[in-house]
Amino acid sequence: MGLRARLCAVSCLAGAGLALAGTMDRALAATSAPAVAHRVTHRGAAARPAAAQGTSAHPATAIPATALPETPEVIHVSRARDARDGGGGMMRLETAPHAVQTVGKQYIEMRSPTSTGLDLVKNLPSLNVTTPDSSGMEGGQIQVRGLTDLDMGLMLDGAPAAAAKYLAENIDSENLESVEVTPGSAGTDLPVMSAAGGVMNERSHTASHKFGGMTDFSYGTNNLSREFIRLESGDIGNTGVRSFFSFSNSHARSWMGSGINQRRHIDFGLQKDWKNGSTARLFLSWNAEDFTIDSYPDATAFYNYKHTGVGYGRNSDPSSDNYWKNNNDHWNQIFLTAPVHVVLPSRFSLDLQPYFSFGQGWDGSPGGTTASDGSYNTLFGSSVAYYNNGQLATNQNLTNYFLQNEVRQVGAVAKLNYQIDTHNHFSVGYWYENAQTIQSYPLSATMANGANPSPNWAQYQINSNAVFGQTAGYELHSLFVQDTAKYFNDRLTIHAGFKFVMSNAWNKQWMNHSSNYTGARSGTNTTEPLPQLSIGYQFNDHHQIYVNAEGDYREPSAVDLGWTTPGTKMLKNQYSIKEELGYRYHDKYVMVDLALFNYNVTNRILDTYIGANQYAPIEGGNQTMRGFDVMVAGRSYYGFSPYASFEYLHATQDSNVTDGNGNLIRAKGQQAIMAPHVMANFGLTYKYKGFFANASVHYTGPQSVALDNSERIPGYVTDTLSLGYRFKPFLYAKSPTFRLNFTNLTGSVVRTGAMGAIYSAGNQGGYNVYYGASGGRSANGNSFMVEPRFTMTGTISTAF
Repeated sequence: MGLRARLCAVSCLAGAGLALAGTMDRALAATSAPAVAHRVTHRGAAARPAAAQGTSAHPATAIPATALPETPEVIHVSRARDARDGGGGMMRLETAPHAVQTVGKQYIEMRSPTSTGLDLVKNLPSLNVTTPDSSGMEGGQIQVRGLTDLDMGLMLDGAPAAAAKYLAENIDSENLESVEVTPGSAGTDLPVMSAAGGVMNERSHTASHKFGGMTDFSYGTNNLSREFIRLESGDIGNTGVRSFFSFSNSHARSWMGSGINQRRHIDFGLQKDWKNGSTARLFLSWNAEDFTIDSYPDATAFYNYKHTGVGYGRNSDPSSDNYWKNNNDHWNQIFLTAPVHVVLPSRFSLDLQPYFSFGQGWDGSPGGTTASDGSYNTLFGSSVAYYNNGQLATNQNLTNYFLQNEVRQVGAVAKLNYQIDTHNHFSVGYWYENAQTIQSYPLSATMANGANPSPNWAQYQINSNAVFGQTAGYELHSLFVQDTAKYFNDRLTIHAGFKFVMSNAWNKQWMNHSSNYTGARSGTNTTEPLPQLSIGYQFNDHHQIYVNAEGDYREPSAVDLGWTTPGTKMLKNQYSIKEELGYRYHDKYVMVDLALFNYNVTNRILDTYIGANQYAPIEGGNQTMRGFDVMVAGRSYYGFSPYASFEYLHATQDSNVTDGNGNLIRAKGQQAIMAPHVMANFGLTYKYKGFFANASVHYTGPQSVALDNSERIPGYVTDTLSLGYRFKPFLYAKSPTFRLNFTNLTGSVVRTGAMGAIYSAGNQGGYNVYYGASGGRSANGNSFMVEPRFTMTGTISTAF
């Protein structure tokens, strides 16, 4: 069946679901009304926002008392925050009619404070997570069901967050309540345009009603030191307002080669509650960091390190072009989201979520050296430069820059909700987003001490940022409608939704910062229909089945567009049709979650690594992915809580592709790139009085790292261990805790994933790589992330 036919079928199913909901509602209205039970659930469940729960939840709406029959109130009280958790927080009981995989707060609190959201979800069945450092400053990458994090909606409190490579910019781990992944689904009302691989949503800390706070200090391998403090205002008088403020400072050496990394971060949260159920929240973060850009090895450099111990990192020689201070990432980032829920009369409610992020900074990398006459070669030909009021010195080191004067994303989602009756919750909404990047590629003389100067320092400039650059971005408008119907005492849930997206994308070249954009330009207008239908049924308190079908798309991001050539044809949007069939079981001993999935993707967009933390998009043809995920977790039994998960994935390339030089790449029928057939995880948590421990093991099978399957990497195993003790309160220390966290206990030297896609193995002439003291050369095949060496981090913490 073709994609258009599948799309029509899903759209018809969505309409049928809405019609069925209305028919059942009228049938029930014609009979005596059933008893309605008000449920008071544990706050760990109720506190989850609608964005985090996907289609299975909606904001509470006031319903007139005359609309509800008078029945006794049924109250359910849970005994602990982790009542829904299994496997020590590595799995959570879910009821949504689509796949949901979540790690809870009790698991997060056992991990190192340097952990990002990526570190916390490494053992979920659908994900293969690769991280380049052990200090949590550089984020990482995700493979999910044959797709990547670039195909996912990465969210914080339901608002778009930074890319996975920079996920640490958004929030500190101490301020994470949970991390939830919906690998095959994205809520109709979520502001995501790239969700073929699903959504990962981080939920931030909710400010306490009591004055106080918490603090921790960590020290570990690679000279890691990290300090964190959070202050809670508690309820401010009778205003209904409470807030928190936190600050952290991190410092660490690069684990491979030379380099110093530094990060400073602020989180601020504010919440206002009204008696009628209305709420307003604000989360604001600021992040500033300087870290050494890692040198990612190709296969030749990796095996040289594995067999001889000769590293591939940056060096400590100030006279070298590959000196670590000449390979620096300098970045400042602001993130803000402010969701508001307003309860209105007559069963109406309104949700408004504005969001904003802004980043500015640059990446420096080796730019070669001047010739004996002081001349140099630029992008625009050979020339003689003048530096510091004099001719350039002979053999002068140079620095290339990728300068982003602005990476901005601003948007808002407005949603009007109507509680039709006790069974149907209807919403209609509008989503607007505007994103833009302004980038240029200046060249400067390297400072005498070997460090790269700011590209804005005139005394070092050769080609300033005013010479040549690009402005790329898009403006997006979207309308959506959805209905969630629940029947048979909420055992049957039917969700149907439809989103229509209209986008205008542009890519403009400019010269000398001209506002007239005298260079080449490209642009396109696109529309995408995105239907969704989910049906879940709970047979009893232990068994549930569900089906989910939806369409998702991905258009090139603003940064992607910035790496395409202005004046050339814009990349086509990627489109996906996805189906899921799932089963869940739970009792007081065990939880089981099984999901079968099928994806069809057309016009696949992939990113290829071009060095110095920079990526360019390429067309990857069509792809099919089929497989299943399974998770099993035990409840605590004599202090032990086991966990295991497994994924089987059969992903194939469905078409040949053409590379940038017009060569046909025979990829059809090959194993899809970065899509291992098998992944498995095992975890065990133990708690006894104040002592706690968690161990985990992850396995990823062999995978292709070239579109034509001409380069592959073998399977590998990674592991972690956490040990700690919570002492009794002492004076102002309410929860003094000491813990040790270990990674890569076996010291494995393994490649955990490719930096991006390549067409075929062999010489990659598009960019140079620099390893140790050697000069630059073209990469021989793909470049890889490598599992950092054995690390140990010790942390002391307490609430007060």
